[in-house]
Amino acid sequence: MSNSIRQFVTAEIEDMLCDYFDLIYTQDMGLFDRVFHPGAVLYSAQDGEVVVRPRDVYREVMEGRQSPQEAAAPRLDEILLIDVLSPEIALAKVRLRLFGNTMVDYLNLLKTDGRWTVAAKLYHRAEPLHG
Repeated sequence: MSNSIRQFVTAEIEDMLCDYFDLIYTQDMGLFDRVFHPGAVLYSAQDGEVVVRPRDVYREVMEGRQSPQEAAAPRLDEILLIDVLSPEIALAKVRLRLFGNTMVDYLNLLKTDGRWTVAAKLYHRAEPLHG
């Protein structure tokens, strides 16, 4: 893949990640449906417990809780890594604040129907953020 194509793909992914960060903060379900692939699955392992959530279960969780925006929680999000495997497959590593926790997510991304979506999410609660 040429550098110009890689840069274009990376810019598209950065745009989608902005939507992802907005979704996590606002819990706008319109964004949810645009960001997560219909077949997406979320995975976590914390304190010896493995959690596997299909997309629709995660959607219900988000709908049932107060958003960080509604709670006036401080916002922090950053892209740590974008690795482009092909024009249709990539991996992103991001860090964000969610309800006083620092979350680190690995997002497996697919480009389908002309747009990037999260096909799988592995997430981890890291050390709490201060400030």
